[in-house]
Amino acid sequence: MSEVVLHELVKTYPGGDKRATDGVSLHIPDGEFMVLLGPSGCGKTTLLRMLAGLELPDAGQVVIGGRDVTYLEPRRRNLSMVFQSYAVFPHKRVFDNIGFGLRMRGVPAGVVRRKVEWAAELLELTPYLDRLPAKLSGGQRQRVAVARAIVVDADVLLMDEPLSNLDALLRLSFRAELKKLVSELGTTTIYVTHDQVEALSLGDRVAVMREGRIVQCGTPVEVYSHPADEFVGGFLGSPPMNFLTGLAGGEGESLHIDFGGQSLPLPRALASYRGKELRLGIRPEAIAVEPGRTGPDGAVEVAVEVFEPLGSSTLLTTKLCGQTLKVSASAGFRADPGERLWLRLPPEQCRWYDPETQLALEAKE
Repeated sequence: MSEVVLHELVKTYPGGDKRATDGVSLHIPDGEFMVLLGPSGCGKTTLLRMLAGLELPDAGQVVIGGRDVTYLEPRRRNLSMVFQSYAVFPHKRVFDNIGFGLRMRGVPAGVVRRKVEWAAELLELTPYLDRLPAKLSGGQRQRVAVARAIVVDADVLLMDEPLSNLDALLRLSFRAELKKLVSELGTTTIYVTHDQVEALSLGDRVAVMREGRIVQCGTPVEVYSHPADEFVGGFLGSPPMNFLTGLAGGEGESLHIDFGGQSLPLPRALASYRGKELRLGIRPEAIAVEPGRTGPDGAVEVAVEVFEPLGSSTLLTTKLCGQTLKVSASAGFRADPGERLWLRLPPEQCRWYDPETQLALEAKE
């Protein structure tokens, strides 16, 4: 079993005015692909380094497979790690690079050869085993680094932004290869990235970090469709979630949110906010464009500011009562700047947030 449990991990660097990790707790079941996602400086790499034993926590506990490894040196944790840089030995052949960790552990030569050949075949490196890294492409060198990590039969595989040095097209193909590989291996994997596409496409679950804390952890669908706060909604998505500020109002059973002249229905569960400001969050692709209609129920009128054809879709930047609203329309849709459109915001796609706490509100009827 290679279950990983992090309990209240705290790390403060000397001279720092804030904690790199501030009481982080996380449970990663055996065999899960967990992605740590967040902007630069949020603490995700520090968390990974504490898992690897490269950093020691000021407080808290790291447990792997039921064993407390908080203060064990890295070599005694039975982990393998893939770094952002390829970190391959330039003077060693691909074969020797892949088998380096096995040789350091004193594994017999015959076993080393068998394992290296297995990993090379899995990662399509067999034709390159006698080459030096200088004669490989960036993607091939990254595959060598991954192969070196998987041959040692580690309990946990750690990856620190392994695709960030690859170009966009290569990153796309290697991402698919990596997901297939990890699925076949069944190894508990913890992957650090700031790239939301990598996080959503690779992970079984995604832990979104901000300022040393995990602000939401769930499946990719959960964190994308139901952001726990405005930070998560604004960090995930390209373009990110729209946020509109309005005033809750209405009488009796009739509730609405007013944006300064235009309004939308408001769930009855938010009746306690009557007379107060609320924030509405909605994804650009969830908004339906209804050209040629005037005043449809549950829709708002906007003015088009920018029209951007993106090939597979069309991005519109519009204004609703002075607030910006991004809309992802179909590929063939056209609209000129200054044109007025009606937009329908489906109630089931609307998320509601408290303006002060920025936390999501329960709005089920």
